[in-house]
Amino acid sequence: MTSNHPETVPVTEQAPRLLKVEKLPNLYRLLLPGDKPNKPSGAYYAVIKRGRKQFRRTLRSKDRKLAQRRLAELKNKIGNLVASDEAGLSFDATAERWLALTGHELKPRSLERRRTSLKGLSPFFRGLALRNVTKAHCERWLTERGSKVAPQTFAHELTALKRTFDYAVEQGLILGNPASHIRRRKIHQAEITIPTREQFQQLITSIRLSDGRAGSQRKATPGADLIELLAYSGARLGEATALCWRDINFAKGTVTITGGEGGTKNNESRTIPMTDALRGLLTRLHEERQPAPDDEVSPIKDAKTTLRKACKRLGLPAFSHHDFRHMFATTCIEAGVDIPTVSRWLGHKDGGALAMKVYGHLRDEHSAAQIKKVSFAPVQEPSNILPLPAAATA
Repeated sequence: MTSNHPETVPVTEQAPRLLKVEKLPNLYRLLLPGDKPNKPSGAYYAVIKRGRKQFRRTLRSKDRKLAQRRLAELKNKIGNLVASDEAGLSFDATAERWLALTGHELKPRSLERRRTSLKGLSPFFRGLALRNVTKAHCERWLTERGSKVAPQTFAHELTALKRTFDYAVEQGLILGNPASHIRRRKIHQAEITIPTREQFQQLITSIRLSDGRAGSQRKATPGADLIELLAYSGARLGEATALCWRDINFAKGTVTITGGEGGTKNNESRTIPMTDALRGLLTRLHEERQPAPDDEVSPIKDAKTTLRKACKRLGLPAFSHHDFRHMFATTCIEAGVDIPTVSRWLGHKDGGALAMKVYGHLRDEHSAAQIKKVSFAPVQEPSNILPLPAAATA
C-alpha cells in the first residue's frame, strides 16, 4: 500500500520538479505541465536539510505569504526534532514511555485497557522506527484490523495510536501525527435489557427463597440485598459494594457515593437523595445488623451466582448487575424526573448527554403517554350543580 500523506513528497525518480524561489531560502515551487521553465505555477514546497536528513514537504498553498508562514512553522518543528539516538526509537518503546508517563492518572482497569490496546497495535508497528511510520502503516492497521474488532475496541486502539504519536511530536521525535486523519467508527448504542418491576420482584423473591434450605437462604440473602441496593440507588457495582454506613445520612435522607479506595468512575463522589425503597432497605439492614460506621453496607462484592441461578429458574434473560442501574434510571424517567437530574444521580459529568443517548426513547414514550391526558374539549358541568338564585334588586 502506498502512502497518501498530504505533506510528504517521496524522493523518487518521479519526484516533482521544483524550482527554487529566489532570495527565499528553503522555499520552492512546483513546475506544472505547460508552465514556462522559469515560471512555475504549482504549490509551494519546503526543502530543508538538517544534518544528513532532507525534509521535503508541500506547503499546500499557491499563495506566497501563506507559504512563507507555513515554512517558518515547519522550520520550528524541524528545529525541535531530537538529534540524539532517541530519534531512532521504535513505536513500541515510545508507546511504553507514553503509557508510563500517563498511567499514574488511570485506575487499574483503565490502565489494563490501554495495555490491551497497545497489544492490538503491536503486530502492525512492532519494531518499526517511529520516524519511519507513515500514513500507509496506519491505514494498513485500519483496513486489516479495524473491520475485525468491535467499534469500542477499535476506538480504544485508535486513541492509543494517536496519543502515542502525539506524545512523540511533543518530545520532538517526529514532525506530525500520521494517524491524525483516521476517524473513529460510529459506536451504536447496544440495546439494554431492563427487568420489569414484576420481573424484579420475582427475582428478589426467588433469590431469597433459594433452594428452600435455611442455610442456602442465609447465603443468598446478601445477594438479594445487593441487587435491591443497585436498583434503588443507581450505583455501579463497585460503588455499591464500597458503600459504608458512615455514607448514609438517615436524617437528611441522602447517600454519599464515594467509590471507596478506588473512587468512582470519574473520581468524584456524589450525594443522592434516598428513594423510599432505598430508605426502607437501608433501615431494615441497619436494624438487623446494628453496624459500626465503617462497616460496609454489603458484605459481599457481587451476586453473580445467585442472580444467574434465579434468572435461569424463572426463565428470564441473564440480567447483569449493571442492568439494575439501568432499571433505576428507567424508573426515575418514567416517574417524570428530568434526564439531567437522573444523570447527576448516576454520576455522569456530561450534563445528561449520555443519559439522553441511552434513555432518550423512554422520555419520548413518557411524553407520548402524558399528551393523551391533555384535552381541549369543552368542560361539562356536573348535572348535580344548581345555579344560584339571582340577587334581588333594590
